[in-house]
Order: sequence, then C-alpha cells, then structure tokens
Amino acid sequence: MSTKRRLEIMDTTLRDGEQTSGVSFSASEKLTIAKLLLEELKVDRIEIASARVSEGEFQAVKDVTNWAANNNYIDAVEVLTFVDNGVSINWMIEAGAKVQNLLTKGSLNHLTYQLKKTPNQHFKEILENISLAKQKGIVTNVYLEDWSNGMRNSKDYVFEFLEFLSTQPVKRIMLPDTLGILTPRESYEFVKEIKDKYPHLHFDFHAHNDYDLGVSNAIEGVRAGADALHLTINGMGERAGNAPMASTIAVINDFMPQIEIGVNEKVLYTVSKLVENFSGVMIPANKPVIGANVFTQTAGIHADGDNKKNLYFSDLLPERFGRKRQYALGKSSGKANIQKNLQELGLQLNDEDLKKVTQRIIELGDKKQVVTKEDLPYIISDVLDRTYDEKVKVNSYVLTHSKGLKPSTTVSITINNEEFEEHAQGDGQFDAFMNAIRNVFKIKKMILPDLIDYAVRIPPGSRSDALCETIITWKNTEKEFKTRGLDSDQTVSAIKATEKMLNIITN
Repeated sequence: MSTKRRLEIMDTTLRDGEQTSGVSFSASEKLTIAKLLLEELKVDRIEIASARVSEGEFQAVKDVTNWAANNNYIDAVEVLTFVDNGVSINWMIEAGAKVQNLLTKGSLNHLTYQLKKTPNQHFKEILENISLAKQKGIVTNVYLEDWSNGMRNSKDYVFEFLEFLSTQPVKRIMLPDTLGILTPRESYEFVKEIKDKYPHLHFDFHAHNDYDLGVSNAIEGVRAGADALHLTINGMGERAGNAPMASTIAVINDFMPQIEIGVNEKVLYTVSKLVENFSGVMIPANKPVIGANVFTQTAGIHADGDNKKNLYFSDLLPERFGRKRQYALGKSSGKANIQKNLQELGLQLNDEDLKKVTQRIIELGDKKQVVTKEDLPYIISDVLDRTYDEKVKVNSYVLTHSKGLKPSTTVSITINNEEFEEHAQGDGQFDAFMNAIRNVFKIKKMILPDLIDYAVRIPPGSRSDALCETIITWKNTEKEFKTRGLDSDQTVSAIKATEKMLNIITN
C-alpha cells in the first residue's frame, strides 16, 4: 500500500491564465487545450472560464462541457462564479457545467470596502448560493479572494469564514494569494495553521508570481498540507502570472518523494508550445524546463564533462519532458561541443580538421552570429575546402548601394605580397566587386575565369541571421570548378567564394 499523499493538480490556464494582458483564446483553441490538459497532460481538474463574461465565452464553455460529458471528464471541468442571486448558476447550467468555483471575500478589507457588507451578510448570501447550487446538482468549491492579506491582517475573519464553510456542503476551499504577496515562510505557516485546525477539509492553494516566488510558495503550501495546487501553463496569468505548471511539477517529482501526482511530464513541453502559439505569449528562452535554452550546454568544458561520466547532468533530464540535450556552437565552444553535434549528424573529423572547424566556429561566435548544428556541414566544407597556398588575400572592401546610384565597390587586395586598390561600379554589389577585381587582374595581365553558376543556400529551418553558403561555379580554358563561401551576409559569402577562386587560379 502506497504511503504517498495524493496531490490534486488544477490547471487554470483557460480562466486565470487568459487574464494575461492581450490573451483571448477562441472557442476551438479552448477546446483543444482542454482536451490536451485532461487527456494528455492528465491534470486532475481544469478551470475554463468565468461565468457571465460574454456570448463567445458561453459557447466556448458549452463546447468543452459537451466534449467532457461525452468522455467522462465533466466533473473535472470548473467555472468561476459569483455571489449574484443565482445568475452565475443559471449561466453554468445552460452552458452544461457541473462544478462552480464561487468567488467570495477572503479578507475583511475586501469585504468592507468593496462589498460594503458585514461578515454575516456575506455568509448569508453565500449560504443561499450553495443551497441553490445543491438543488440544481452543482458541486461547489469556494475561493477566498485576497486570502493571503486576510491571514496577514484579519485572521479572525478568515477563521470565522472557515468555521462557517466547514458546516456547508462545499467540496473544496481555495486559498489564493491573489496579489502574489506571500513569502514561502508565510505560505507554509498560513496553510499549516488552517490545515491543522481543519484536517478533514480539502484546501487548494493558488499562488501568483509577482515576486517570482510562485513555485516556492506552491511547494511550501504543499509541504504544509495543501490538498491541491492551482497552476497555469507557461505561468500565464494577470500581472506577473501564476505559479507555472512545468517548474512546479518538476520540483514536486524531484524533491517531494512523499507526494504523488498524476501529471504526465513527457507532454509538458508539447502543451507549453501549443499554448505559446495560441496565446501569442512567447516562452522566454531561459524559462526552466520549457525554455529553448535550458537543456543547451554552451561551454565546451560542460560538453567535455558530459562525455566523462555525465559530470554536468542533473536529475532534470530533458528526455523526461520529451526534449533532447543540445550543445551550442559559438565562441565558448570547445572540441567536445562540436564532437557532440557531429555525432548527431553522423560525421567524423580527425583531430587536425576538428581544430580548424573549432577555430572557425569561435570566429563566427565572436561576430555574435548564431551557429547551429545544421550549419556544421557548411562550416566543414568551407574550412576544409582550402587545398591551396594563400597567395591572394582580399584585405578590405567598401560596398555601397544607394537609391538612384549604381552600386560601387572599393577593394584592397594582395597578390603574391603585392598590394592593389581599385574602385568599380556594377549592376549589384557583387558585380561591382568583380569589376574591381578584374581591374586588378588586368594590371597583372591575368584573365579571370567566367562565372557560369551562382547558388545560395541556408541550412533548413534557419532564420534571417543564419549562415549563408554561396557556391559559385567557374570555368576557364582548362576546367570547370566550384568554390564555396560562408557568412551571414550573402554578398560577403560570395566574396569569400571568389577569394578561394583567386587563390586556385594563382597557385
């Protein structure tokens, strides 16, 4: 028999998370997310909307409840309601929902200055709501809005309220840190004080992230005895958001062996990316568990350590979340980083060639260029395609392109230790560059080969700052040959390909 304590996870992305500034899910998006949360991520419950918001919200709730009713999830679908003489309950019934999360006042300050009522007046109205809900077959959970301030400033009121609720047919009492003001210590002490007094009541803890303490507070709430946590995908929510699902789940699984949860870690990343796309709120690259960079080793020493008994691994393995460890390529890269990426591509280099490729990647990283695994074959071909002595060097150049004027180039070039500088115009920047080179070669009484093909490509899936490979095919009286150039700028990559050509014909 398991000695673990079962913790419920309630996801409120579709209700509280939708309060993120500028976010509004469509009915089809809500349904898609709801299905993923319950069927794939396997959270215990989802809060999907606030009652009475709009006709569109009503239809979205109806779509979710229709699906949930047909798939045995209807008891896991919850709607935020209000103390409003049954208006919210009627809205729920028409929408097909069966569980209400009734919003009430958890601090005397809110009760006095917002509702302008006494505790007894408030409790009487709540009693009427709960009784009506029971008559209509609606399950009631109760939110104590501003509960955290209530515990700080009007604790007697909070316990008077809890005593009243303990006599009512309420399934869950929800303790929200509405303004995200609690410290981890307070989260523990406040929840423990309540749970010690009412051990048989079910309490949810709802953390916000205003001080970036959402995960810490949620964990302390669980440690103090909370029976459930409210979380959101990607930490979405009003202001700084709510306690994020991915980080909180990872912490519980790794540091709280006495707690059992049903969430499927393997799909956390997939669900997070879908919500990112639907909401338009981008996941920060360094967001724990789900950020783009969090399983990427950049420093070469770390990649080397991973090759030696996984010295830089922790329990936070990317495979747990359906992800893979990556080894970034840049100015901090060492040979170990590059070898890891080469292995994934099925490529091998000898030590000497690996040194050359490493040096080239460091040079690119110093220019702040993003280097990806997909760039590697291009970098290798660029670096290793140097089977000549460097007799020609393009020292510097100025490329100009102005509206209404022909593009022009000024080039400084060294050929066999003799330096030349020429200026020329052309139909484009590269054409102007070639005309300037022709001027130099006329002085040297040398003929340039004809350019017969010019191809540009970037690695698949790359972005606008990707490395660009230019492949130029040349033909002279003797042969046809190709040279490659690599740079993030297309014209510069063509110039590098041309420099290789110049060295080939002068060797």
